[in-house]
Amino acid sequence: QVQLVESGGGLVQAGGSLRLSCAASGRTFSSYAMGWFRQAPGKEREFVAAIGSGGSTYYADSVKGRFAISRDNAKNTVYLQMNSLKPEDAAVYYCAAKTRPVYSGVYLRVDQYDSWGQGTQVTVSS
Repeated sequence: QVQLVESGGGLVQAGGSLRLSCAASGRTFSSYAMGWFRQAPGKEREFVAAIGSGGSTYYADSVKGRFAISRDNAKNTVYLQMNSLKPEDAAVYYCAAKTRPVYSGVYLRVDQYDSWGQGTQVTVSS
């Protein structure tokens, strides 16, 4: 497992933007598949976006066109740029890493990831 630390959450008005960051430990970050998930009160944790070790990306339909996931392997960091935020985007956002085994694709299920951050709260006011 690796340690993941998210940052960048906060309160934003509907239509606004936030950028979440997730800093990872480990010397082989470039080989990890990374993902962002979110969990609203009373709901299950759900997939938001993923990026593979080769840079391929995938998004949940609910955020496609508004969110963008990216990674900077030199900084061991993955980002989630969130634009045009809606009240329904409010949740605790979690960063996740799949460290082994990893192929070049993306992973969409919670149980495919072996490391998780502590989460960062995103609140969207209407």
